[in-house]
Amino acid sequence: MVAEHMHDGQQGQPEGRGSDLSGAAVWTGVHRMLGRVMLVAVLAAVPFGTVMHPLPAFAQAGVVEEGPSAGVIAEIEALVQTMQIADIIEILREEGVDYGAKLEADMFPNAGGQGWDATVGLIYDATRMQDALVAALSRELAAAPEDIAAMQAFFGSELGQKVLKLEVEARRTLLDDDAEEAARIAWEDLRADGTARVALLERFVAANDLVESNVMGALNANLAFYRGMQEGGAFGGEMTEDQMLTDVWGQEADVRQQTTDWLYPYLTLAYGPLTDDELQEYIAFSESAQGQVLNAALFVAFDEVFTPISRALGVAVARQMQGQDI
Repeated sequence: MVAEHMHDGQQGQPEGRGSDLSGAAVWTGVHRMLGRVMLVAVLAAVPFGTVMHPLPAFAQAGVVEEGPSAGVIAEIEALVQTMQIADIIEILREEGVDYGAKLEADMFPNAGGQGWDATVGLIYDATRMQDALVAALSRELAAAPEDIAAMQAFFGSELGQKVLKLEVEARRTLLDDDAEEAARIAWEDLRADGTARVALLERFVAANDLVESNVMGALNANLAFYRGMQEGGAFGGEMTEDQMLTDVWGQEADVRQQTTDWLYPYLTLAYGPLTDDELQEYIAFSESAQGQVLNAALFVAFDEVFTPISRALGVAVARQMQGQDI
């Protein structure tokens, strides 16, 4: 979502694409890079106040559940259309491609070429992302079918559609570095004035637990990326799971600060055109039982899409750095 600046310089990062890269050298480079970059990918994946869960993340395997009824599926499909999920996925794909370019710049400058671009494009395949998200969302919402009508009523309303449009437009706007800086300044000015809007935005963040949850989501993504790099052979077997967990948790304070620095400027931009009454109505829905159910369902769905993406990126980076075909 936000075209975030990389750390200054390349000191400590691996150079070139030789297969004799030291695992420790690669580890140092990844540690310096991830704290600032992976946060972008995770926040990009978080719509409408969706929350993320505490690290570490583990998929529940071996659980067989009955599928939702045809009527529930139809309701969920209608909700997906109402919430403009396809538009959101397309923006996330654009952000993912931009993120892939940042990975190349940090990990193997000017060495990726068309092969790397193609790999990133495959990882962020919009059709596959949307299919996976809708399948997971359908499964989660099928557990609370009585709540779907209220979700549809809010997001299908004039205000709900206005909110969705503003969120999508803000995400696209913040692909530009200058727009990101302008949004940051706008938030700082708003906070300095101490207006009622500041309190409303803080209430929105609190209602959805956005700071804490997005910190956990970013750390989860970093861990998945580390595991992918380990799988791809970047660390030469020198890094253990415990070392990965320790290193990822060591990024928590920096990631928390970046989360706050990104979140409020985005919300300031996205909800700027809303009146205070409209924003309060949106907050009320977010705080409602139905809003919380939808928030949790979206979290699970987006997590199931983007955790594998983070891991796949780690594998791809590792192979690229070792000069392997990707």
